[in-house]
Amino acid sequence: MRGIKMTAVRAASSLLPLVLVVMQSGAGLCARRSRGGRNPQPRRAPPAPPPPPPPAASGTRGDAAESFPLDFTAVEENMDNFMTQVKNLAQSLYPCSAQKLDHDMRLHFVDNASVTCNDGSPAGYYLKESRGSRRWLIFLEGGWYCFNKENCDSRYETMRRLMSSSKWPQSKTGTGILSPLPEENPHWWNANMVYVPYCSSDAWSGAAAKTEQSGYAFMGSLIIQETVKALLRKGLDGAKVLLLAGSSAGGTGVLLNVDRVAELLEGLGHAGIHVRGLADSGWFLDNKQYDFTDCLDALSCAPTETIKRGIKYWGGVVPEKCRQAHEGEEWNCFFGYRVFPSIKSPVFVVQWLFDEAQLTVDNVQLTGQPVQEGQWRYIQNLGAELRNTLKDVPAMFAPACLSHEVITRSYWTEVQVKGTSLARALHCWDRSLQDNRNNKAPPKGCPVHLMDSCPWPHCNPTCPAVRDQFTGQEMNVIQFLTHMGFDVQKMARQQGLEPGKLLGMLSGGS
Repeated sequence: MRGIKMTAVRAASSLLPLVLVVMQSGAGLCARRSRGGRNPQPRRAPPAPPPPPPPAASGTRGDAAESFPLDFTAVEENMDNFMTQVKNLAQSLYPCSAQKLDHDMRLHFVDNASVTCNDGSPAGYYLKESRGSRRWLIFLEGGWYCFNKENCDSRYETMRRLMSSSKWPQSKTGTGILSPLPEENPHWWNANMVYVPYCSSDAWSGAAAKTEQSGYAFMGSLIIQETVKALLRKGLDGAKVLLLAGSSAGGTGVLLNVDRVAELLEGLGHAGIHVRGLADSGWFLDNKQYDFTDCLDALSCAPTETIKRGIKYWGGVVPEKCRQAHEGEEWNCFFGYRVFPSIKSPVFVVQWLFDEAQLTVDNVQLTGQPVQEGQWRYIQNLGAELRNTLKDVPAMFAPACLSHEVITRSYWTEVQVKGTSLARALHCWDRSLQDNRNNKAPPKGCPVHLMDSCPWPHCNPTCPAVRDQFTGQEMNVIQFLTHMGFDVQKMARQQGLEPGKLLGMLSGGS
């Protein structure tokens, strides 16, 4: 078998010069035609495209989904070099392809008119197809939730976009893991991209029609189901891999729905599609608040109390195995560490150890005056609690940063844990799942369980920049910790270190 694979790799490599000649000829023809054609307006494209650089050139922007329709689903370890050359070649053609390709995702509404946003307007999704690719990425948007008529009314007045589709734009530009640009999205740029806007305010769990008493429909779970059904008629039926991803409430939605999506596809005769989950910043803790307040809205209410009230109001649906384990207290299934053991599909968890949304619902204020010693201790304990709940998750990425959401940020490839970026970790996870199916040993030097061990927020030097609230200036880790009331002398004594050595360790991210 290995001999056959090596032969295939050699054959593929031998085709590269021919592919190069054909595609470069096509690029030159395209460039000549575009100079004589109508006035195009490509996104991020230069005014007058230069001749394509050599195939190995780096730093050029690229996506050639139409002119280069290869399937990147299977990435064998021996084909890495070949695929890198092909990707670089595709990138080199960007000045030409950008003239004729539309990178944006286009708005579509689900076919089932009874499945709606909160206000009864039609639910929908944005889609950018990638011809030739058998990989699909469906992203669930986040945006908190509401849990009774009063705070849903308030949400409708102030954040109507998250409850209605009436003013959604006709197109949306993908960023981060949804970007079609290889330099921003090195391993998923060529996938079919789907962005599902959040308009159900129920952490993607609801299955309840609008009633006179509730005043709103809560159909997050049904919106996902209807979107998948619609996509089957647009090419998903030929998919090999479907990655259900989401951030914040969307990340929680992934944990609640990934098995339901797999079961839906299997029931419709598509058991061959490998369904996976990617949950970003949706792994919340049901811990006690630092400062207890009355439960008035989703930001001030304790996490457990919010979900207890919400699940009844939404008609919330949770995974069946988790429901059985917590019968009568199904709200437990909205918290990552409680629902995760019941999930059958592979899931990769991305979670900041000092999540801003978690600290917000825990009533820890990080703006204005430096935090008090009790708050500082609470923040450190939060990081320790999160580490403890994540330690048995096989595939995860947990930087010691103060932030919220990451996979759709343009800087998502820059954050590292133990020298490995998130994009690299996801690629390793992809390969490990493929190797498991083929009964192969996981690739060496390709980690998928990555968690920072340093105990303070932003002790990782690759964390996203933090800015001073008043000056707008970026702060380095020492400035940030000082701003938060960090006592270098005291902390050094507690760690048995000289203050200067501790500062050096912090600067270096140790």
